[in-house]
Amino acid sequence: REKNERELGRMTARDRASIAFVTRPLTMLDSSLGKPGAGIRVSLQEYHIMGDNAAIFEPLAEGVTDADGRCMQLFPKPSAEQSKEEQAKLKAGKLYKVVFKTKDYFESTGRKCFYPWVEITFEVANPDEHYHIPLLISPYSYTTYRGS
Repeated sequence: REKNERELGRMTARDRASIAFVTRPLTMLDSSLGKPGAGIRVSLQEYHIMGDNAAIFEPLAEGVTDADGRCMQLFPKPSAEQSKEEQAKLKAGKLYKVVFKTKDYFESTGRKCFYPWVEITFEVANPDEHYHIPLLISPYSYTTYRGS
């Protein structure tokens, strides 16, 4: 962790902004227990309008929340021909959706829930800005906001 913090300290503000979504993208808190929600499957999808005007969300990446309720691996590792910056950047003016599979989580803790998954759709105005999306859930409610 110290090494990562030192490396981030050497980066420019623009460099840090370009990887902000990758380093702290999502946080999930089980507000009914006051604990992080660990082991929740999460997917990131990008909105597209097809040639026939049909709208779809194309899956970009999947991950799982860790013991701290964070999903740090949402973006897959870049391929050889793709730089990390190209891989990590969201696109200006595009719509994205994050889907949290909450039913499996609640069932794993012996509880029922009303919402089997939570979808959070958001628009990226400036891809150089930080996009942190916290989700607070309980079996019968959820809330989200744009974090700092």
